[in-house]
Amino acid sequence: EQSIVKSDLGMAPINDGKIIRLKVPDLTEERRKDLAKQVSKIAEESRVAIRMVRRDANEALKKALKDKAISEDENKKGEAEIQKLTDDFIKKVDQVAKEKEQSLLTI
Repeated sequence: EQSIVKSDLGMAPINDGKIIRLKVPDLTEERRKDLAKQVSKIAEESRVAIRMVRRDANEALKKALKDKAISEDENKKGEAEIQKLTDDFIKKVDQVAKEKEQSLLTI
């Protein structure tokens, strides 16, 4: 119950001793905008996580190149493929976030 109160979900738990009930507030325009902001924040965190994976993959390629496990051509192809995958997943995150924001803001 205390965790729910601290989580800033905008819900007040009702504890009757056995069960904790949550009353979900009606979606006012202000609440919809807050939820849309949270969607934007989560989408940005997702984009950052994708970029960090790209960085780790590029570092692994550079290490393999340095250890002479792959050629320079393979390194360039790998970097291009990693960038393509990164762009695709960021595009998907943006699309899902846009759709969710639109669904939240429509009545």
